[in-house]
Amino acid sequence: MMKYSRSASFLVAAAGSCALTLGLAIPASADEHGDDTATVSVLHGVPGLTVDVYANGEILLPDFRPGTLTDPLELPAGSYDLAVYEAGADPDEAAPAIEQTVEVPGGANATVAAHLSAGGDPQLTAFVNDTSEIAAGESRLTVRHVAAAPAVDVRAGGTPVFEGLENPNEASADLPAGIVEADVVLAGTDDVVIGPAELDLTEGVSTIVYAWGSAEDGTLDLAVQSIDDLHSAPGGVDAGGSGTMAPMNSTTEAALWGVGTAAALAGVAGLALVRRRSVEQS
Repeated sequence: MMKYSRSASFLVAAAGSCALTLGLAIPASADEHGDDTATVSVLHGVPGLTVDVYANGEILLPDFRPGTLTDPLELPAGSYDLAVYEAGADPDEAAPAIEQTVEVPGGANATVAAHLSAGGDPQLTAFVNDTSEIAAGESRLTVRHVAAAPAVDVRAGGTPVFEGLENPNEASADLPAGIVEADVVLAGTDDVVIGPAELDLTEGVSTIVYAWGSAEDGTLDLAVQSIDDLHSAPGGVDAGGSGTMAPMNSTTEAALWGVGTAAALAGVAGLALVRRRSVEQS
């Protein structure tokens, strides 16, 4: 488990970079989602740090724990005043660990990952989620390396699908739909560091696999996000993302959450937390 000093340095790093990172994440399919809204998910991939996240003065993500990915938030484009506190702290009495204004661009569909670099330093990376159509009979597999670990190969059924993947890069391919047994090995070897685990590559679904955690601390894990309804057949609808996360080696707990009206999000009436899905590392 990481010491708090590293967790604190993550908060400082996040405060300095999150506005820029979000601002760069504009997918090719932005027009389909409209210029006045954005779809944003957040992955907590830094072991050892639990926080409460506030937006415009109201709690947005309480008890936000490592190994958690939010459901996609449909947010009005605009400016958000974010504050991050140690979990359970009273914001009327405690100083925030982060106070940062984040500009959310219209049309974005992105996942922002708070994670460790290959060398173990905390960082933020924004990934654009590919919501383009998938051919009939196929599924999209994307792997994102956000773990404190060297380069890896990702295998399906023992055969490398992506080779030499380094942090914080990603690799993607459209593959025949079906269930595959996946694992992660050190690049060029058969040394398994994560898995094996079954992946259900469903037709018309984009499956995004995150390798996160720390090899040195023994916290490596896999997590899965899915974006549904990307069929190319007539009647298929690009829903902009239906995010779920299931760590491959941990117990899943789910709760529905969401956000209230655009006026509330803009700070006129505050944020109303109504649904949340979280998956925690056991």
